[in-house]
Amino acid sequence: MGPRSLAFTIFVHACALLLAVVILAPVAWLFVMSISPAADLSAKPLHWWPQEADFSRYKLLLSTVENSAGAAFTAALRNSIEVAGMATLAALAVAIPAGWAVSRTPSVGWSLSMVIATYMLPPVALAVPLYMGLAHLGMLNNVFGLALVYLTILAPFTTWLMKSGFDTIPREIEAAAMMDGANLFQTLRRITLPLAMPVVATSALFAFLLAWDEFFYALLFTSDQRAKTLTVTIADLAGGRIADYGLIATAGVLAALPPVFIGLVMQRALISGLTSGGVKG
Repeated sequence: MGPRSLAFTIFVHACALLLAVVILAPVAWLFVMSISPAADLSAKPLHWWPQEADFSRYKLLLSTVENSAGAAFTAALRNSIEVAGMATLAALAVAIPAGWAVSRTPSVGWSLSMVIATYMLPPVALAVPLYMGLAHLGMLNNVFGLALVYLTILAPFTTWLMKSGFDTIPREIEAAAMMDGANLFQTLRRITLPLAMPVVATSALFAFLLAWDEFFYALLFTSDQRAKTLTVTIADLAGGRIADYGLIATAGVLAALPPVFIGLVMQRALISGLTSGGVKG
């Protein structure tokens, strides 16, 4: 290994280390805040590590005592999982056939472009018609109504991802299956979809994360524990006259665990899906 290659290797590892520090430092500080006594968080100079770790906030937020912060948090956690799960499944159910149709019929590609153009509108511009529509259907403060709203956000994005994934699959494979007697549904289910599973996993992960982190519509269309999601509940913790920053940090740590777990489980599929279109042949 020459001096130049050694210097380049050191440079690459230094950049990777710097990136890791930039990404992980806020997360590490969030955890430190969650186990720090209130006195340490308000001390001057600031205590970067607590003199005694305090895990009582985790016990508080994971409790189910009625009318407590824990009851509100666990209800919001359940609502977030339900809403994000339903919206993700519905988005995939729409995106897979729609993305395949647009990929195999370029003449209708303009329809996908028009749908994606809705992202140019700020969410507040759609708030009133969405609110009136949910009110008319009796679906305000309802996890199904919120999942329906999230579907309008996720469907265009996941359809675009699925279309890009289907574009990398040779049409000759589908033509051969049809020559053997397979119909359109059989071709999609048995031939195309198994080859596109990495992109399906990638689309599902991004859709779940978008729904999990959404705040604006959840704030507008929910009002109590029947439908409030984690993002709104954490904001409520910070809305008091005297905020417990340690409790807010604890809620943030717990709220981050489900998507982190899903990301770790689907990491291989995610990487494969993101790079599947990089090389053809």
